[in-house]
Amino acid sequence: MKIGIISDTHGCLETWGKVFDAYFQDADLIIHAGDVLYHGPRNAIPAEYNPKRLAQVLNNCPVPIVTACGNCDAEVDSMVLNLPIQSPYSYLMLNGIRIVVTHGHNLTDETKQELAERLKATVFITGHTHSAAMEKCNGIIYLNPGSPGMTKRPDGRGTIAWINDNKVEILEIVTGQVLLSEDLA
Repeated sequence: MKIGIISDTHGCLETWGKVFDAYFQDADLIIHAGDVLYHGPRNAIPAEYNPKRLAQVLNNCPVPIVTACGNCDAEVDSMVLNLPIQSPYSYLMLNGIRIVVTHGHNLTDETKQELAERLKATVFITGHTHSAAMEKCNGIIYLNPGSPGMTKRPDGRGTIAWINDNKVEILEIVTGQVLLSEDLA
């Protein structure tokens, strides 16, 4: 099973297309950790910003998408998307893997750990920071896939993640280089 993981697309249509074509078109499922369409009031509007068209593309995506609500997602986004934006988190059980997805903007490290442990998460996914990160603590993989189009990496290269072949990996989207990797077992 291959699960694509993305966050903080913020209406970046061209980047979504590149990521989907290169990494997600053969996925069984795509998990989005929030901030799907709107660029947010603190961010500059990216040149590729096209939330209306991105909504249409996501609505016609051949791969199912599960989405958690981000701090920039609003009720109006749910009106144009045919996929539910779940709040405050999504919980999935796939092939014995318990996945919790939340945007993370309202969680401290302590509350994140408490929630992950209470829900017996295998993988706990957040977004919001636009910076990719992953660590394994007490058997739980804490993952932030970063942002593909509005990254805060110094080199400006976007990131995504996936679960593939019993590994969780963060990839740099231009080269496909695996930046971080953790075994599920």
